[in-house]
Amino acid sequence: MIQYGMRAHDFSGPKPLTEFLDGLAAGGIRHIQLAFEKCFSDYDFSTGHYSEGFARYIGGELDRRGLRADVLGCCINPVCPTEELRRHELARFVERLRYAKHIRAGMVGTETGRYDDAMAVTPLTQSKECWLTLLRSFETIAEAAEALGVTVGVEAVFNHTVSSPERMAQFLGELRSPAVEVILDAANLVFPGESRAAQDEAVERAFDRFGDRISVLHLKDCVFDNGVQRCVPPGEGVVSFGALLRRVAREKPEITGLLEESSPARFAADCAFFDSETKKAAGL
Repeated sequence: MIQYGMRAHDFSGPKPLTEFLDGLAAGGIRHIQLAFEKCFSDYDFSTGHYSEGFARYIGGELDRRGLRADVLGCCINPVCPTEELRRHELARFVERLRYAKHIRAGMVGTETGRYDDAMAVTPLTQSKECWLTLLRSFETIAEAAEALGVTVGVEAVFNHTVSSPERMAQFLGELRSPAVEVILDAANLVFPGESRAAQDEAVERAFDRFGDRISVLHLKDCVFDNGVQRCVPPGEGVVSFGALLRRVAREKPEITGLLEESSPARFAADCAFFDSETKKAAGL
């Protein structure tokens, strides 16, 4: 079965660190994706404020409450065309790897960005120059991750640099780093207007090409408004979960599945939905 958790900032808006973590623990949440800036209101997490002591303090507070940061969220744009902005993004991510080492986070996660300083959608994201920029950025990230003994989680998104199972397989093959694994979000692989059958085929290709590198799931449903993705409660959108949950049941026992756009009120029902769909997919 899936070990369920959620993005911590979906549980609550920013609060003082201990108050925020107390709320998660009281709500029965155990597995989280933790984005410091979106959760904790009483500390400055901008680049340069890191210390090992601070990281160990955060880790201790998580441990005391039985919380596991399966993913430390640090969504950057690693393909900013402007070099100065890109260097800043990479420095932030590498610093977050240092936090992860000392709070025993499962990985630090990011998407692969768009070839625009403001992250606007642009066809240039699929250009050769963008691809080479991505590889150069991740060579820096992977070198730091390998030296620290920390894992990097990379997520494909339909309008980002890594936009499909094929692009993810190419990325992993060209980067060739054992420190880089995959966060699989089936909803983010859906192109507007794509059929459920085509979605299932994409998921099958993902498992066939790099199933051994899939370490964490993001779970959500969505619809598209004029090509823009909008999340909705699971089962109310256009996402097909059949192939995903069938392959997970067969090949990924006890994988962590982090719900996105859930809430304290909906968390139990969202988990029940995915449990039910998993049993259907597995023929149980």
